[in-house]
Amino acid sequence: MSTREYPLPRMIVFSLFFSGMAIAAVLAAKIINIAGFAVPAGVLAYAITFACTDIIGEVYGEKVARKMVLAGFVAMISVTLLIQLAIVWPAAYFWQGQEVFEQVLGSSPRIIIASMAAYISSQYLDITIFSRLKKATNGKHLWLRNNASTFSSQLIDSAVFVTVAFYGVFPIGEMIIGQWIVKMLIAAIDTPVVYMGVSMLKKQLVSEAQTAYA
Repeated sequence: MSTREYPLPRMIVFSLFFSGMAIAAVLAAKIINIAGFAVPAGVLAYAITFACTDIIGEVYGEKVARKMVLAGFVAMISVTLLIQLAIVWPAAYFWQGQEVFEQVLGSSPRIIIASMAAYISSQYLDITIFSRLKKATNGKHLWLRNNASTFSSQLIDSAVFVTVAFYGVFPIGEMIIGQWIVKMLIAAIDTPVVYMGVSMLKKQLVSEAQTAYA
């Protein structure tokens, strides 16, 4: 196949989405402090996925964005199974790092379930709100639908993940609010990145169209 069918900008956006989604569940086992708020470390990587979803939804439409999210869910399951397989697989006789390996990568079933539930519910909500706002604004005000959809979906994401993963273990109210605030700050900061990504992909579409009719 021609390399024109798989342009680099598009591949970068998809790569960032899948890598951020896959590693977020692993990082979530650690609680970090950002601006005084206690949040799972996975928020740093997971926030990237919402920007990617908005970029793809803006350029290619709601259906493509939903397919990407579904593919990401399959990837999340695959990563989880591979990690668990690596943990239980007998180690070489000379390797002494099993305990540390399990401590770092062995997420509890609660965190795994929480990650999957939060992912599928919040991502689809983000796509739905983004698409509805795009129609309501006739394709204008990308900044508005980018932030409004992310703010709303990240609240659901934070509430679902923290409640399922840490209820009865940590004070979840503080974690939900803290995680949501941090995610909103990241979403506001990444708005220029969304504009840049959309611009790059739209230019690529124009280039592909010109090449097709050349």
